[in-house]
Amino acid sequence: MATSVKAISSPVPDVWYPTLSVFMLLIGLVLTASFFIYEATSSRKNRSLAKELMTGTVASVFLGFGSLFLLLACGVYV
Repeated sequence: MATSVKAISSPVPDVWYPTLSVFMLLIGLVLTASFFIYEATSSRKNRSLAKELMTGTVASVFLGFGSLFLLLACGVYV
């Protein structure tokens, strides 16, 4: 009654880690820069909380996954 055990493998090929990390970090940094520019150039009365939260959330997700793929590309398996 022994069952065959399959090895755990990544859904993303290992060769894509450096490319994914560069693109995701780049997108995250661009969104972060646009967030700061929006905060610095818009007046207090014209700001939109929904836009701020959405931009911050999307930038955070891209920076988080970009950091994860950077660590995986360097050989630090988290």
